[in-house]
Amino acid sequence: MAAFKFSSLAFSSGTQAPAAPDLAKTPPRSPGAMLGPFVLLPRILDKCRATLAETQGDYQFNCSLDRRFFDFTRIDPTFFKAEVAGGKTDEEMLAWVRKHSDAQDESKILAWTYQTRTNRPESPERMARFESLRLELCPDNPYVETWFELLDADEGRFPPRHR
Repeated sequence: MAAFKFSSLAFSSGTQAPAAPDLAKTPPRSPGAMLGPFVLLPRILDKCRATLAETQGDYQFNCSLDRRFFDFTRIDPTFFKAEVAGGKTDEEMLAWVRKHSDAQDESKILAWTYQTRTNRPESPERMARFESLRLELCPDNPYVETWFELLDADEGRFPPRHR
């Protein structure tokens, strides 16, 4: 059975369910990490598994960021959590999401993924808040421009983008 490493979490390519991450020690996967065509899904799985194992630290499953995914797919987070509790792997959860999601058109899913991944602050108030946070978290990286990049910076992952 081959082992793969995503972030600091070990996953198996067999039928064994992944171990729940300890999010008090290491953050979940990046919001920009993808599973199939979906951003956020790997991160949501990490937070859900940690919540089930009571190792979520300060992270919350079904927070406002997670709800973007659940609202888009129209998947009930309670049913999602029950499937994760059954020990499904990432790949099995992707298959379950594809089966139960209202979002079936691949081009619409990819458009949502792009829009979600590249989301920037729009109002002057949000721009000011964003810039304040960017200066606090990564003052030497003026290329942090999206909410995902800012979250990655907050969790110690600086965006690989350099100009």
